[in-house]
Amino acid sequence: MPTENVTEQRANNAARPDKGNRGPRKPFRKREPKEFEDVVVSINRVSKTTKGGRTMRFAALVVVGDKKGRIGFGMGKASEVPDAIKKANEAAVKNVFRVNLVDDNRTVPHAVKGKHGASSVYLQPAAPGTGVIAGGAVRSILELAGISDVLSKVIGSRTSVNVVYATLDALKQMRTVDQVAKLRDKKVAEMR
Repeated sequence: MPTENVTEQRANNAARPDKGNRGPRKPFRKREPKEFEDVVVSINRVSKTTKGGRTMRFAALVVVGDKKGRIGFGMGKASEVPDAIKKANEAAVKNVFRVNLVDDNRTVPHAVKGKHGASSVYLQPAAPGTGVIAGGAVRSILELAGISDVLSKVIGSRTSVNVVYATLDALKQMRTVDQVAKLRDKKVAEMR
């Protein structure tokens, strides 16, 4: 009788793989730190009217930046929100550009007004300790660019897509004293 139980147990154990003997364990891969941080500025539900009815999709607007003067933005559209965000993120990484900042990337070099459509964004340098005086889309862009002290005002339309374009237009217009002096073939001391 005892031999029947032993053979029965061996048959049951052969059917199940042994939990203790799975081979050498693979080491965990360390995640590489992200090059850019991203912020979803807006998600809109859009519809396309076709013969069969309305097709609903989602449009996402994402801004990426490294908080060291590099910034970019992208838009993506898909039938699901996560897919739209992923597409927008990929587009944003492709559109990254460098912003000219002063005082160790603390503030913008001069006052400037960016415009897109009916939206205008005014940016002005601020004293240390002022903080980012901005709201909505402008704030997320300026923080991701690494700007810590700036004053801003959105004039006209508050549509987030147009505000983002206008803010990026303002940042692209920035010129430091060194760059302006080089353009005019003068020394920095002559410029001031």
